[in-house]
Amino acid sequence: MTPTRSAALPVLVACVALAAAPGPATAQRADSSRAIPANLSLLDAIRLGRERGVNEALARLNVDVVNARVRQRRADLLPTIAGSAAVSRQTINFEEFGFPGITGVSDPIHLVALQLRGSQTLFDASAIARLRAGHDTAAAAELDARAAGEASGAVAGLAYLRLLSATETVRAREADSAVAASLLEQARQLVTAGVSAEIEATRSEVGYASVRSQLEIARNTLARARLDLARALDAPPGTPIEPTDSLVGGDVAIPTDVDAAVQFARAHRPELAAEHARTQAAERSLSAIGLEALPSLGVNGYYQKTGPSTSALAGSYLVQLGLHIPILDGFRRQARSAEQRARVDAQRLRERDLGNAVETDARQAILDLASARQQMALAATRVRLAETELAQARERFRAGVAGSVETTNAQSSVIGAHDALIQAHVAYGTARIAAYRALGVLSEMR
Repeated sequence: MTPTRSAALPVLVACVALAAAPGPATAQRADSSRAIPANLSLLDAIRLGRERGVNEALARLNVDVVNARVRQRRADLLPTIAGSAAVSRQTINFEEFGFPGITGVSDPIHLVALQLRGSQTLFDASAIARLRAGHDTAAAAELDARAAGEASGAVAGLAYLRLLSATETVRAREADSAVAASLLEQARQLVTAGVSAEIEATRSEVGYASVRSQLEIARNTLARARLDLARALDAPPGTPIEPTDSLVGGDVAIPTDVDAAVQFARAHRPELAAEHARTQAAERSLSAIGLEALPSLGVNGYYQKTGPSTSALAGSYLVQLGLHIPILDGFRRQARSAEQRARVDAQRLRERDLGNAVETDARQAILDLASARQQMALAATRVRLAETELAQARERFRAGVAGSVETTNAQSSVIGAHDALIQAHVAYGTARIAAYRALGVLSEMR
C-alpha cells in the first residue's frame, strides 16, 4: 500500500522534534543551607550528617553521572532518528557513468531534498551485556553513596560526642572551681584564726588559679567543638548548636557476639556490596566482549522527498533488514578480552581484601565496645573513691591535722577522676557509633 505522501513527512518531522526534545529536568536536591535545629540530639546529628555531608553529596552526584552513562549504553538498543534538508544546484557529467551514447554535461539542475533516516537494533547480545554491566555499576555507585552517607553520619556523631565531652568538662571544671574557692576561703579563715600558716592559704590560691586556668581551657575547647560540629553538618560556623543528650548510656541493638557480628557486617556493609556489584560489572563487561563474536540484527532505512522546488517534491523510501556477522578484527577482541580478564581478577582481589577489612572492623568494634563498658565501670568507681578522699582531706584540714597539700592533692584526684569518667563515656559513645558503622547499620541506630 502506498503511503499518503503529503501527510507522511510532517508526521516524521514531528517524531524528530519529539526525539530531540530534552527530557524532564532532574529534581533539585534539598537545599543544604536550611537551618540546623538549635537543640540537637545525637541521632539528629548523625541523620543530618548523612544528609548534608559534602562527601555524601559528591557521591550522589557521581550516582547521577553513572546513571547517565547507563542511559548512554541503553541508546545502543533504542531507535536512532535523524533528518536532513538540502538545497543544491549542480551539473552532471554523463560520461562518468559510462552509459553508451550519452555524453556531455547537463544543464544546471536545482534540487530540493528532505530526508528522514532511522535505524533500530533488533538483537545485539554484546550491547545487552554492556547495559547489564552498566546497571551493576550504577548499583555500586548507589551503594558508594550510602557508604559515604554512613561515613559522614559517623563523623557528625563523633563531633557531637566531642561537643558533649567539652560541655561536660566545662561543667566539671565549674564545679571544681567552686570546690577550690571553698577550700581557699576555708584556708583563709584558718590562717586568720591562727590555726594554719600563711603558706596554706597561698597553696590554696595556687590550686584555685590552676582550676580556673583549666576552666578557661575547657571553655575554649567547647567553642572549638561547636565549630567542628557545624563544619561536619555543613552549616555556617556561627550556627548555635546545643546538645540535648547526655554522655551516659545508650543501648546497643546489634549482635555483640564476635562471629555473629562478622556475619552481620558482611551482609550489611554497603562498601562490600558495592565492591561485589563492581565485580559483577567487570564480569559482565568481559562477557560482552566475548558476545561481540555473535551476529547482530538491525533494521534501517529512510524516507525522502526530492524535487526541483518545494512545490514539486516526490517521495521515495528505503527499508532494509541487516545481519552483521563479525569474522576477524585483527585479533583486537581477543586482546581486549585478555585485558578485561586481568581487570576482573584485580577486582575480585579488591573484593576479597575488602571483605577481610570488614571482618577486622567488626571484630575490633565489638572488642572496643566491651572495653568501653569496663572503662565506664572502673571510672565511676574511681570518681567515688576520689570524692571520698577529698571529703576526708577537708575534714582533716578543718581539724588542723593536715595541710592544704593534702586537700590540693585530693582535689587533683577528683579532677582526674571526673576527666577519666567523661572520657570513658566518650569512649563508649565512640565505640557505639563505630560498632553500628562497622556493621553497616548506622542509620538504624537508636
